Amino acid sequence: MLKMRDLQEAPVLYELIKHPEVFPYVRHKAYSSEEFLFITKQTMEAEENEELVSRTILDEYYHPIGTISLFDIQDGYGFLATWIGQPYFGKGYNKRAKEQFFDELFLTHNMNGVFMKVRKTNSRSLKAVLKLPYVTIANNTYPEVYQEINKQEEVYDLFLISKDHYVSYQTFANTEQQHTEEEVG
Repeated sequence: MLKMRDLQEAPVLYELIKHPEVFPYVRHKAYSSEEFLFITKQTMEAEENEELVSRTILDEYYHPIGTISLFDIQDGYGFLATWIGQPYFGKGYNKRAKEQFFDELFLTHNMNGVFMKVRKTNSRSLKAVLKLPYVTIANNTYPEVYQEINKQEEVYDLFLISKDHYVSYQTFANTEQQHTEEEVG
């Protein structure tokens, strides 16, 4: 489940973000609880100015466990940044959060595509991205974006989730689920 960001969740999220398996991969690094609170406040203000979209990821008990955001929005495209606290790795939260977020981005905010840059050395994130059936590798199809994210050296792979591809997949998946339920029922 996702919710709008708020300052009250900052202390819990800071405790999760500073874990050594999480911290190296977050976009905005905070080295203290106060700094994380400040970054959260800036993020909320940027969303009010329609510069980004950011949500808190919640577990089934409504506890904050991570964040998912779309940054650098330009011409209907933006860059996804998401992180989940280490105790919640491998439990399906990442995939569910992404799908709920993509629904919002494509259907409410009318975005055309979501880019994801993933460090070539970040096997956990690469594995998670490649599990998404509606993602395409975009290193060659968006060479200008690929070169921009790898200015200094080739560090990142570029992936894209287009609105058309995502909506088509979801429509197909929902149709398949309805047919399965009809056969069973």
